[in-house]
Amino acid sequence: MDNELFRRYGHEFVDWLADYMVNVENLPVMSRLNPGEIKARIPAEAPQRGESMDRIFDDFKTIILPGMTHWQHPGWHAYFPANNSPASVLAELLTAGLGAQGMVWQTSPAAAELEDAVLEWLRKMLGLPEGMAGVIQDTASTATLCALLSAREKATDFESNEKGLKRGLTVYASEETHSSIEKGVKIAGFGRANLRLIPTDAEFAMVPEKLEEAIRKDKEQGFQPACVVATLGTTSSTAVDPLRAIGAIARRHGTWLHVDAAYAGTAAVLPEMRWMLDGAEDMDSFVFNPHKWMLTNFDCSAYYVKDPGPLLRTFEVHPEYLKTGVDPYVKNYRDWGIQLGRRFRALKLWFVIRSYGVEGLQAFVREHLRLARLFKSWVEAEPKFELMAPVRFGLVCFRLNDGLDIGTLNRLNKELLDRLNATGKVYLSHTVLNGKFTLRMVIGQRTTAERHVRAAWELIRSISSELLQNK
Repeated sequence: MDNELFRRYGHEFVDWLADYMVNVENLPVMSRLNPGEIKARIPAEAPQRGESMDRIFDDFKTIILPGMTHWQHPGWHAYFPANNSPASVLAELLTAGLGAQGMVWQTSPAAAELEDAVLEWLRKMLGLPEGMAGVIQDTASTATLCALLSAREKATDFESNEKGLKRGLTVYASEETHSSIEKGVKIAGFGRANLRLIPTDAEFAMVPEKLEEAIRKDKEQGFQPACVVATLGTTSSTAVDPLRAIGAIARRHGTWLHVDAAYAGTAAVLPEMRWMLDGAEDMDSFVFNPHKWMLTNFDCSAYYVKDPGPLLRTFEVHPEYLKTGVDPYVKNYRDWGIQLGRRFRALKLWFVIRSYGVEGLQAFVREHLRLARLFKSWVEAEPKFELMAPVRFGLVCFRLNDGLDIGTLNRLNKELLDRLNATGKVYLSHTVLNGKFTLRMVIGQRTTAERHVRAAWELIRSISSELLQNK
């Protein structure tokens, strides 16, 4: 493809994306295709000769697009958001065009220094403790693995990197913790049997007394507690673990404290939401995802550490072919995580923050919090529905309940979810809380307005009425 063709199709693709952003509301949120339908339309062999971009783009629209579930749809209320924004999309275009690989400072000084500056912007925007140093990871799962590996090394005086893990180290998290904790514990060599899931209270937050009890018991049995993971905004219900109490326990026992705020961390741009960071001075590491609720394209996960020393000692290696003359004076982010190769993720974050401004981002988050409280009020006012967890952020956990037994209610609520999603107008997900099938209504998509939330509630009420009539 020559430069003129690239220019032509670039304009065409941007025009298509601009139309998509406006018209995505008219598409079904979830793909309606069956497993295997997309693959059946793709030839079994790659083409021997190059094809025209017209034909490739036509196939994108006729084969690929029908198989997409539209995360940018205003009816997206499932899982958590994975928002983009026009500013972020444009930055991604520039990033792709530049094609830079920022493994060391010298390979792209702007990439390294912009990342350093933008992460400091974010630290101040969220009110994180002075001195915490940030790095962009791809996802919170990777950031959590970095925390677990750093905790492992610190607990063994960095011996396990040299000789392997030879002692029983334990990790603690609430029973509502994200699955990435279990995965990280396995990958980091702790062993799943050494992960302690701590009981939660009536609001699904970790009980500090139970954490203390578990750590003391492990110590008595010869284990060495290495890491405690606190969650600010659990996936099932956005429960908030009591950070100050947990931090005091971690400090007393000399364990690493990692804080997972992947979704809810963005809310800390609001001064009135920083209550969840009470006790943040005890954190050894902290992660949140701008690619969820901060209008930045996936992937972009902000990971902070109180002291970069353990992180660097855990990950740095110094092969001759990566050494440069400026190494003593710069940050080489290849030493701040697992990957050597690094995308220029800071550019899109810079574009987003500058495009919206702190006040614009705050208004964006406040509106979602308002809409979640509004939806909560509708659930509370409807006798045949009930809230299943406190509403602290943009998630409302609820279920249909007209007094039937738990088995019947679980079946009815699953059917309600399936029928809602089959309409193509909304997409909700579910969890199970105390054995009860629970619908999760997440309000956080960039284009979701009050009219969309109202329409979703009316659809929920309508389908629920039909289900109760035919139960």
